Amino acid sequence: MPFIDCKITKTLTQDQKTALKSALGAKINLLHKPESYLMVGIADGYDLYFAGQKLNNGAYVEVSVFGSLSSADCNKMTAEICRILSTQLDADPSHVYVTYRGVSDWGWNGSNF
Repeated sequence: MPFIDCKITKTLTQDQKTALKSALGAKINLLHKPESYLMVGIADGYDLYFAGQKLNNGAYVEVSVFGSLSSADCNKMTAEICRILSTQLDADPSHVYVTYRGVSDWGWNGSNF
């Protein structure tokens, strides 16, 4: 039950959103989660400020999963998220924050796991 929530400063085309979703889906296995349960949210044109300055091309990405996460797996995923954002959107990795949350109560389809 992973969820990747992307807040991106650039305005994206539908093709860019689809490519981003697909690239993230291809890497969710780094957290030992299946793409078949992955949900991705993309909020583009989002105002982000870093060190008091408005970012023209940056992102905040929150990754939530059911269960716990290892620091080593999160480190691998962060590297891939930054690579994807850099390759696809020309985002400077120094303007990308990534956070992780392991969640013990996760609801889906009318009940909780």
